[in-house]
Amino acid sequence: PVLSTIRHFREEYEEHIREKKCRAGVCAGLVRAPCQSACPASVDVPGFISLVGEKRYADALKLHRERNPFAAACARICFHSCEEHCRRSSLDSPLSIRGIKRFMVEQEMIIQVPEVKENAKNAAKKIAIVGAGPAGLSCAYFLARLGYKPKVLEAAPRPGGMMAQTIPAYRLPREILAREVRMIERLGVDIECDKALGKDFTLESLKQEGYEALFLAVGAPDGLKLGLPGEEAEGVCEAMTFLRDYNIRGSVPVGRNVVIIGGGNAAIDAARTAARLDAESVTVLYRRTREQMPAYEEEIEEAEAEGVKLQLLTSPEEIIVEDGKVVGIRCKPMELGAFDRSGRRRPVAGEDADFVVPCDQVIAAIGQRVDLPLLTGSQSLNVQRNGYIATDALTKATSQEWIFAGGDVASGPSSVIEAVADGEKAAAGIDLFLTGKNNAFWREEKKVGTFFDPDADPVSYEREKQPLIPVERRRCNFDEVEQPWDEATAIRQAKRCLRCDYREEVHSW
Repeated sequence: PVLSTIRHFREEYEEHIREKKCRAGVCAGLVRAPCQSACPASVDVPGFISLVGEKRYADALKLHRERNPFAAACARICFHSCEEHCRRSSLDSPLSIRGIKRFMVEQEMIIQVPEVKENAKNAAKKIAIVGAGPAGLSCAYFLARLGYKPKVLEAAPRPGGMMAQTIPAYRLPREILAREVRMIERLGVDIECDKALGKDFTLESLKQEGYEALFLAVGAPDGLKLGLPGEEAEGVCEAMTFLRDYNIRGSVPVGRNVVIIGGGNAAIDAARTAARLDAESVTVLYRRTREQMPAYEEEIEEAEAEGVKLQLLTSPEEIIVEDGKVVGIRCKPMELGAFDRSGRRRPVAGEDADFVVPCDQVIAAIGQRVDLPLLTGSQSLNVQRNGYIATDALTKATSQEWIFAGGDVASGPSSVIEAVADGEKAAAGIDLFLTGKNNAFWREEKKVGTFFDPDADPVSYEREKQPLIPVERRRCNFDEVEQPWDEATAIRQAKRCLRCDYREEVHSW
């Protein structure tokens, strides 16, 4: 009955459009497929899925990299907002877009790079990018495709930003990220590491060196403090430092009984990392309910499977210290009250008595920040009310015409794919600033893949989960947990796509 209703609605709708000849009524001409519209980077999701269904894996990967250079990285760590908007969910369950992408990137033998336009005039222009995270590297990638030769300056010993510094290897193996960084370098991008803004150079010094445009993509690298009594004690640290020390240096102090305060992805990453580094117990304290945790649901599930304990509706009040070292946290039980500005019910103090959670290490994961005055120096930039740099939504231009900004430094802590989108916008904005023209050729829409009849009834296959290595094999190692499908499963899942973007005309914007 559901399929027949969909078919009937489609026929009535198309007949109405044909009779009225109403261009404004043709949704396909105005709105992309929901999955593609939901992707911050505007990746052609139906296109690459269709090509996977045809077994044209190289073409699928090249199409994906038209809008996102980090296909292999995002196949592992993307928060897949595209799936939340998939129309297939109205029938049974959404398409596993990230799972299909993961299979696709596993087929890459020779690196697939989309079109690059050589331009000697652009190559002669000096462009600096500060920060080799997903925003900075994506900006460099798209500028290189326009013929520019940008220089990227990175404070850390290796490029990748938070992808290399704070996302654990069991989620994103380092060689996978390094391969895509090398791809960007081979396009003509020069990356210099161990170059810190405010220490080794300033924005003003770059201006004096003749750089005509600059993209500021330094992220929000500093963790917020708890603001609790006793947080200066030995054994208290914040999650960004904890994760960065292990991922960059290869070692970090870990207690026997570890408590993480927070409910986001950084908190779960810190908890799962501590569990792998032989902590006897790992507990996550969060003042709201599990449903309100900002961390990805699949990450929470796997953390629990690995032995991490969630202690919800719990608010830390004081870190208990003996002889200068942390020995526990005094907590207050919470309950949910009225709704706040975020649309969630505000946690308020419950009636039960305070209690103590024994521990010898506390890791704070309650948010991130950036010290803008230290970074910008004499170059004054307008900031938003939240303390991050104010930028133009389309070009990422700042109040200084030659400076552009994107990623966490402009939006606040966000996702990798949102940083990629900011990098692409900045590249197009910088090119517009330098040339006066819109040359972002990769934004032109193309209809690709026709592996099935778009008017046929949807296939009845159900959504399948990603295979995972057993929990007992994860202890004391950082082997990648999530594994790719085999070919038969990937193609079967690709053919679940309703191809709701299909239309006779394709319009460029």
